[in-house]
Amino acid sequence: MITVEKLKELGCNTEEGLGRCLNDENFYLALVPGAFEKKRYEELEDKIRKGDLAAAFDDAHALKGVLSNLSITPLFDVISRMTEELREKKEMDYSGLISEMWEVFGRFEELI
Repeated sequence: MITVEKLKELGCNTEEGLGRCLNDENFYLALVPGAFEKKRYEELEDKIRKGDLAAAFDDAHALKGVLSNLSITPLFDVISRMTEELREKKEMDYSGLISEMWEVFGRFEELI
């Protein structure tokens, strides 16, 4: 079960996220699962692996916005770095960032 306390324990800036949700904890917690829709992360990884960096950038940028608005800081940090590499359509080995993304995602997965 998702709680503000558990999110905070995992490194989220819940005060900031709650502030964006008018300090309405129920509203904030209702939005959080949307940041962890596994399919979105799978699609991002798939696009990177296929070399469709423009589409991967769009996906990463959208995720970055959601994670930022909710202050899901640990995952935001990884996706933000990935987004900046993808913004440049940089041909590189993204496997380290992908692995880090899944590692951090896994820390939250039990809450969802």
